[in-house]
Amino acid sequence: MENLSLIEAYARFGAKPGNRLRALSAIAADGALVLSCTPPQFARAGKGVLRYEDRLSREPEDRAGKEVLAQHLSRARDEQLPVRMVVTANIGAPDRKAGRSIHVREDLVGKVTQFDGDHFIVDFTRALLAEPPARRR
Repeated sequence: MENLSLIEAYARFGAKPGNRLRALSAIAADGALVLSCTPPQFARAGKGVLRYEDRLSREPEDRAGKEVLAQHLSRARDEQLPVRMVVTANIGAPDRKAGRSIHVREDLVGKVTQFDGDHFIVDFTRALLAEPPARRR
């Protein structure tokens, strides 16, 4: 797993974040929602399903970013857009200036299954491969 910048991570999905340091979401060139996710909000929702559940109100700072995220979540829910995952995690001691680890999960594709203007749920499953991997003999 390589550690990327936020811009590099979003670019992997063909998106450009509005804020290069702490973007919450962007819409990719192919129409997919690219979502910044934090590890504590993940849970297993069933076999083969990784659920991301959060609230826009959980962290009140970055009002502009949350407004954009709300628009993106509404659009993804209404238009049934695929959701792509960028994982951002703070590393180091919480009381010190922590670094950040950023990586992508290109193998997972999500769907907004619930969004009420604050609380949202995105369920991720493995992406179907265009071709099955070659078998070894």
